[in-house]
Amino acid sequence: MAIHSPEHPVHPTDPTPVTVLGMGPMGRALAGALLAAGHPVTVWNRTPGRAAELVERGAAEAGSVRAAVGASPLVIVCVIDYAAADAIVRPAAAALRGRTLVNLTADTPDRARATAAWAAEHGVGYLDGSILTPATTIGTDAAVVIYSGPEERFAAHRSALAALGGRSDHLGADPGRAAAFDVAALDFCWTAVSGYLHALALARAEGITAAQLLPYAQGIVELLGQVVPVYAERADADSHPGDVSNVTSVAAGIEHIVHASAARGLDTGVLDAALAVARRAIAEGRGRDDFSRLVDTVRVA
Repeated sequence: MAIHSPEHPVHPTDPTPVTVLGMGPMGRALAGALLAAGHPVTVWNRTPGRAAELVERGAAEAGSVRAAVGASPLVIVCVIDYAAADAIVRPAAAALRGRTLVNLTADTPDRARATAAWAAEHGVGYLDGSILTPATTIGTDAAVVIYSGPEERFAAHRSALAALGGRSDHLGADPGRAAAFDVAALDFCWTAVSGYLHALALARAEGITAAQLLPYAQGIVELLGQVVPVYAERADADSHPGDVSNVTSVAAGIEHIVHASAARGLDTGVLDAALAVARRAIAEGRGRDDFSRLVDTVRVA
């Protein structure tokens, strides 16, 4: 069961010092939100100079990872991927011992679990997390940050983490659970965005501007808003009645898009992949099921 933090955190009376490792756009946003909430903040970045504005606001810039880690009981790392995070934190294992490391770097569930195992071996408290909203939302009510790992670690630092704004959810003890939510949500996001960009390219090839297509594309977005909860219910119930449409009819529609795209010299790789999964479901005798059946068919083993 998810544990939710208040969407309107109050400023703590005895704010926890926090270190932020990584001064990309998101790292700077995290540090800025913590400063705004009254926390003493220490920052570090491999390339110096990116924290100048934060230093002007009161942050301390450490000259090394070990110095940065030693300044705070709570350490947040937010960089491009786990390879970069590991290169930063693992050499500082001794300095991290007894502290809590919150990894807000996006990567896979298995890598999150591997990092949690490393942390446990070195006496480092560990929470994994994922930020589901852009850097511009951090410190505002629009931010959504999810965490997984030991519940007691989340509870101990809930006030500081709430300073990041909006909604902070603890999703369970499995350290890979936050990353699993993240990759699943982003799977939906970027597959959908890729589809929209392909649609714009197809429209352009047919002499239709993006502005002309926009109202119809927005209609599709509204339709998806209705489809998403229905498919969620059907996936959990493992029930896929093809009473309105089915895999066979949707596959025929995808084929038309593939042919139209190929005729205009467009890449059809994404559409070909979707069509291949639909055809596999049909070959398995699931053609009369709803298109939601593909939640099972997409498994390759």
